[in-house]
Amino acid sequence: MLRSGTAIGALIREGEYAQSTLDFIHKLSIALKEANETEYWLMLLKDSEYIDEKSYDSIKVDCVELIKLLTSIINSTKSKLER
Repeated sequence: MLRSGTAIGALIREGEYAQSTLDFIHKLSIALKEANETEYWLMLLKDSEYIDEKSYDSIKVDCVELIKLLTSIINSTKSKLER
């Protein structure tokens, strides 16, 4: 979870200096995959009782929001590219 969770921010930062719009989309798409993986590890931590339900719920909300934001940014950037 540490690897996938920290990769999200690193990839977003990389996207700030992307070489092109397609490179930006690519970097944020990988960040989205890492966010999805983080959500998976989070679920496993809860199911194996390494974290309690309250902690899980708190982090899960943030993770889902991040996935929504990344999806929105990727989709809007793609639609601008298609115009």
